[in-house]
Amino acid sequence: QVQLVESGGGLVQAGGSLRLSCAASGRTLGSYAMGWFRQAPGKEREFVSAISRSGGNVGYAESVKGRFTISRDNAKNTVFLQMNGLKPEDTAVYYCAADRRLYSAPYYSTKEGQYDYWGQGTQVTVSS
Repeated sequence: QVQLVESGGGLVQAGGSLRLSCAASGRTLGSYAMGWFRQAPGKEREFVSAISRSGGNVGYAESVKGRFTISRDNAKNTVFLQMNGLKPEDTAVYYCAADRRLYSAPYYSTKEGQYDYWGQGTQVTVSS
């Protein structure tokens, strides 16, 4: 089992940047594909980005492509989400999640139900 703790959220103006971190404990992070999801008020949780176990494959929701970058440092058991060009519609609670399943290429899932472990979330608020 792995425990996940997100950090780095906050309040930022539109056009600004934030870097979210997800620190893992309990098991080596390299054993999991990792994903970021978000949930805005009154909306369902949605996929944001995912990264394969090695970090060699990444994926993004269309709404964040070109603005967000996911990365991981398995030696430090941490996954990151660099968010640039933030928009008010990016306002949400952001969650990181770990998936222990093995997949064929691209070696991660975009489906919330496939993820086994979740952090508590970190709030991101983008003002206009």
